Amino acid sequence: MSKTLEEAQLMAAVAALPKWKLEQGELVRTATFGDFKKAIEFVNSVAAFAESANHHPDIDIRYNSVRLALVTHDAGGITQTDIDLATSIEVVLLK
Repeated sequence: MSKTLEEAQLMAAVAALPKWKLEQGELVRTATFGDFKKAIEFVNSVAAFAESANHHPDIDIRYNSVRLALVTHDAGGITQTDIDLATSIEVVLLK
């Protein structure tokens, strides 16, 4: 089981991901796209990426807006796995 990050580690990780923020114990990012189709294409890309990492974000789709929330539920908080997935999403999918 993954271990949750210490407060200092978490703050440093969030500082390195400026478009992500902490909300109610989750690492959250909202991305807006030109239309619903582009939002769904993004979600499909995230799904493929998440599946290969075996770590799955909570995803909320509202027309052209996609909210991703990362937390390792079985660890009871944010772990390095969440940070790694957020970094990958940011670098690969939201460049």
